[in-house]
Amino acid sequence: MPTTPRPPGLIQRYREELQARHYAQRTVATYEQWLRRFLRFHQRRHPREMGSEEVNAFLTHLAVELRVSASTQNQALAALLFLYRELLERDLDLEGVVRARQKRRLPVVLTPGEVRAVLERMNGVEGLVCEVLYGSGLRLMEALRLRVKDLDFERRELTVRDGKGSKDRRTMLPLGVGERLREQLREVKRLHERDLADGYGRVQLPGALRRNYRHADREWTWQWVFPQHQRWRNDETGEQGRHHLDPSLVQKAIRRAVIAAEISKPATSHSLRHSFATHLLERGHDIRTIQELLGHSDIRTTMIYTHVLNRGPFGISSPADTL
Repeated sequence: MPTTPRPPGLIQRYREELQARHYAQRTVATYEQWLRRFLRFHQRRHPREMGSEEVNAFLTHLAVELRVSASTQNQALAALLFLYRELLERDLDLEGVVRARQKRRLPVVLTPGEVRAVLERMNGVEGLVCEVLYGSGLRLMEALRLRVKDLDFERRELTVRDGKGSKDRRTMLPLGVGERLREQLREVKRLHERDLADGYGRVQLPGALRRNYRHADREWTWQWVFPQHQRWRNDETGEQGRHHLDPSLVQKAIRRAVIAAEISKPATSHSLRHSFATHLLERGHDIRTIQELLGHSDIRTTMIYTHVLNRGPFGISSPADTL
């Protein structure tokens, strides 16, 4: 007698609901982690047996005992709101929650000389990725997820697909970076042709594209601009392909370069994006244009860079400079 398949559990249904609404893969993983932490905090009681009181207790625990940042607490809140409103179809009363304090922190910005010193101490693909971060103002994962079709050398621009907030945008492609990217693509094409000759050459596609376009995952235009060195392998199906470069490789490379350049600032890959915006402001470019290049929804997010200027149209001079 055939057995009735078990219905999917809470976490699986939560994950599938997020995926059905096209949440980014990393967001799905993060929200799932917060759901698991919420369940562990309340001794794995089912959320249907809990409500506003338990959610408030968990959020207060994060702020008071764990001292998480306001953004971390808001992330946990968003994950739980999705659980109750979208999956369990219940509203929450969040009055009485102790909110984590919002700390205003200025971004770490490098001077043009410091950027040059860091980039000169980097080489290989990791160095090229960092040139793109500074030259185009990209986030690290936006750069690593670039595909061949996203580069337009004639118009000297690149397109960011499904960036933060699931938004597309275009930004500049500097001439010098463009030439090095052309050489990178020549190397990647040779690698792709070898993979195809070996019977592989597939790449992961967004959404349902692979189902709708059966051979698109082998096409040149869909390949990563920065593929990893080793192929991945699915042990169940035997399929092989290439992911994009691992972000940790770039993060470690830039850390080594910062130390080698004897820069005392805690600079990371994201500091290159901050430096891109600040240096444009220093040169007098319009802040609305910079907002578009960075992909900020709110101009107030871009305005943070005016607080780190010491010259330019948005800056002021110290009276000591006039003595």
